[in-house]
Amino acid sequence: MKQSEIKNLSAAELQEKLSQLKKTYADLKAAHTISPIENPLQIRSVRRAVARIATELTKRELQ
Repeated sequence: MKQSEIKNLSAAELQEKLSQLKKTYADLKAAHTISPIENPLQIRSVRRAVARIATELTKRELQ
């Protein structure tokens, strides 16, 4: 998810997307622990998307 897409979402949508991505991240990590997943770079992209959304939420709270 790109930063420009994140800026266009509301705070409620960001919270929802954050919870979805955190669940996806946990599922990917568990699946990769059991047996290597086909594309391990997925884990990195989901983790970074979580960080981007969390950063945007924090930025909005501070304003």
